[in-house]
Amino acid sequence: MNAPARKLSFTYAEYLEQERASPTKHEYLGGEIFDMAGGTPEHARLGANVTAELRAALRQRTCAVFSSDLRVRVLATGLATYPDVSVVCGKLAHDPEDEHAVVNPLVLVEVLSDSTEAYDRGEKFAHYRRIPSLKEYVLVSQAHPRIEVFRRNEDGSWTLYEAGPGERARLASIDGVLDVDEVYRGALETSAAG
Repeated sequence: MNAPARKLSFTYAEYLEQERASPTKHEYLGGEIFDMAGGTPEHARLGANVTAELRAALRQRTCAVFSSDLRVRVLATGLATYPDVSVVCGKLAHDPEDEHAVVNPLVLVEVLSDSTEAYDRGEKFAHYRRIPSLKEYVLVSQAHPRIEVFRRNEDGSWTLYEAGPGERARLASIDGVLDVDEVYRGALETSAAG
């Protein structure tokens, strides 16, 4: 998270009102509204490539893949945020306070950047772990072709699985894979050329 937009306390309803009028996205937690970092072309391409791979993997399933325009709410902590990619299987469950936010993702994906990596791995993941439906949390490196999948075990603990060039990251919860080479196709060349 970046610095708070203001040092005031807002209700969730006030946050939603401001979010509707804002051209940019913000996170909400504990009465504070936080500006979300702007994306790079590489970040956007990686997110789009992950979305394409997941859509192909889920073609025959009753699951939907969503872009970073979908707001996800963690009911246990109050965090409202916009993951880079979300997967929901079955019917969408909406936040009782926010008809545009879902509370039942099965898979969440964040594309890491220098400014967000520590947050995505730490505090944000701590919030995400409080979502009962969440089975896998995927981190996509923007610096190297590497995909990390954190999978929830039966006992509630999490196990890390990593995949690099020429490998595939397995997503057990949706019986699918992310082909690392396909996810990174064109993405790292863009940053090297710039």
